[in-house]
Amino acid sequence: MKSASVFLDKGGVGKTTSTAHFGVALSEQGLDVLLVDLAGKQGDLAKHFGVWTDLPDADERWPNIATVLSDDWSMVKEKIPDAAEDMIVSTAEGPDLIPAHVGLDQVDDDLASVPVPKRYQMLESFLDEDIEPLGYDVVLVDLPGLTNNVTLNGLWATERVVAPVELGEFERQQMAMLKEDIEELSDNFEKDIEIAMIVPNRVDSRTTLADELLEELNEDWNGLVAPASVPKSQDIRNSQRSGETVLARPDDELSATAKRAAESYRANSEALIEEL
Repeated sequence: MKSASVFLDKGGVGKTTSTAHFGVALSEQGLDVLLVDLAGKQGDLAKHFGVWTDLPDADERWPNIATVLSDDWSMVKEKIPDAAEDMIVSTAEGPDLIPAHVGLDQVDDDLASVPVPKRYQMLESFLDEDIEPLGYDVVLVDLPGLTNNVTLNGLWATERVVAPVELGEFERQQMAMLKEDIEELSDNFEKDIEIAMIVPNRVDSRTTLADELLEELNEDWNGLVAPASVPKSQDIRNSQRSGETVLARPDDELSATAKRAAESYRANSEALIEEL
């Protein structure tokens, strides 16, 4: 089972959108894909696939992904042998999903009292012991847009990072910080954590500035930049509101930029699975 976390220490760069589209594109390759939403209680990944409103109320969704990151998980598994499978939701586009839960708000504080390194190993144990036996080929974890204990669980468990990045000076600084954080975590805990792919996202290819910034990104991160940039497209937002990805829609319903976005996600997913 291959795995990666979709992460950049900044909100609004397209992590959830990238997770959803990579998941579908990988499924189109015939792979069994599981997406795990750790990006916050709002459940954006489930909303992206139109399944959020179908889920039971939060109080009734137990166990859930927040339970996995607690000391209660081992006890829960003893009482409910199929606990992991019970959390998984099917989507209409191929990948399965473990949705976010409101309990994630409290998890970061709770993890702060757990001794290191167990604090960062809970998701890894869950993926190894409970998810891998289910036969998935790929797991993608959507992480919060900040570095906290939940984020570190994702980085520890997957050891590979897919970083969506818009083309701008601030994002370049965020990438440099991400590299420093990963190197520090790897050194401190003897983990082989690496950036697997940098995905230029929401690129306005009509501008000279975009070309210049993309060239600079390739110079800074030679060999790590995705083979295809994802163009900015209103159709992506429209599809999100409809509870689907642009990959679910026929080509004749897509704008030119949305078609290029779909092609980019497919090409990048092929490159990602080779990298993983």
